[in-house]
Amino acid sequence: MADDVRRLSDELARDPASLVFVPLGEALRRQGQLDLALRVTLRGLERHPHLADGHDLLARIAVDRGDLQGAFDEWDVVLRLADGHAGALRGMGFICFQQGRLEEAEGYLGAAAEASPHDEGLAQALANVRAARGHDAHPATVDGHESAAPTQHTHDARFLFVEVLSDSDQTALLLDRDGLVLGGAYLDHEGNDVAQEVGAELSGVTDAARRATRHLALGDWSSIVFETEVAVVAMAPSPDDGLLVLATSRATPLGLVRRLLDRCTDRAVRWLGERAA
Repeated sequence: MADDVRRLSDELARDPASLVFVPLGEALRRQGQLDLALRVTLRGLERHPHLADGHDLLARIAVDRGDLQGAFDEWDVVLRLADGHAGALRGMGFICFQQGRLEEAEGYLGAAAEASPHDEGLAQALANVRAARGHDAHPATVDGHESAAPTQHTHDARFLFVEVLSDSDQTALLLDRDGLVLGGAYLDHEGNDVAQEVGAELSGVTDAARRATRHLALGDWSSIVFETEVAVVAMAPSPDDGLLVLATSRATPLGLVRRLLDRCTDRAVRWLGERAA
């Protein structure tokens, strides 16, 4: 990844008008260098203001920076420049989903699935939204009257980390001390949720990690990150001897993996606190 950044940076320096700013900005984004990625992308868009892929990259950077409205606006620009752009439709669908606008989310993700019919992760996301809409078939009521507030998806624990994870190749789940799934999902390469199977296999990991670190006089364990043949997997302890598991693609920089793990941990702690309240 570092070699790619150097090569792309050299190419852009030789030709500032080159479209190579898009893969360079994406590489920087994946390394977690968001400020630099933003500068590179904005500078490129000054020369190529009508480049849909440039605005798509700007939207994804905005998501990583936590600016969902800015990302939505940029993806709206992308659709005006390139009707049916699958990446923009996917991104807008995920943002609507995170904001509880499930009907709009289904519309955007359905259009994205039509544009990318072989994207199994996208098909699974669409299925999840439709399942959530099924749960919300009956409007909430207040004092016997239907509430005008938008329905939120937070009651469905499968979507616990959806506001934290921005890429389709990222997935996370929260386990209790016995390996039972409390929240989140774990999607395999075919888009199937195998959270229960993963939880069963990882039952007892927290106790084993605690024993190992104490035996080695390392103190309490805080996280473990390792690479498999198909993914980078990170784990961290959660309250009440639970376990948080995060999986990303092998291309994800370790620094970004650790940041995502911290965000998922914070989300899990807040959610468990809300349940206990």
